[in-house]
Amino acid sequence: MLDALREFFDKHLGDGAATPEDRRHSLELAAAALLVEVARIDGAIKPAEHAALLRAMHERFALSDSQAQNLLDLAEEEMQHAGGYYPFTSLINQNFSQKQKEHLVELMWRAAYADNDLSADELHVIRKIAGLLYVADNEYILAKLRAKEASGAE
Repeated sequence: MLDALREFFDKHLGDGAATPEDRRHSLELAAAALLVEVARIDGAIKPAEHAALLRAMHERFALSDSQAQNLLDLAEEEMQHAGGYYPFTSLINQNFSQKQKEHLVELMWRAAYADNDLSADELHVIRKIAGLLYVADNEYILAKLRAKEASGAE
């Protein structure tokens, strides 16, 4: 696991991520990996969840359809090999404002509510990631309520 952490940081923050554009891509990848984890935690990414992830990529990063899909593919691959959330949450904590982190948690809730089936696994992983991002409980709950209302879930 330590090797996976070291590899992620070297790949995305070391000499290979020296330019501002490389750094932006690394942040996009970290956020996308956390979003992908929410969608895949209950088995497989369902079509409605996939659509919610693409919307999140468009909204958060203003990416084209193909760029968003490529980012999601890469994020899924990174998450499968990461062995934990720390490489992603650490990078986000260092570079996102508190409001940006709260918005990311809301996007996670949107992905979870996309299939109208909020699983215990999704609930757990969002809670865990929100904690690692230092999102206060009240903001966590407000993000959940906004996402729930937007999805039309009961």
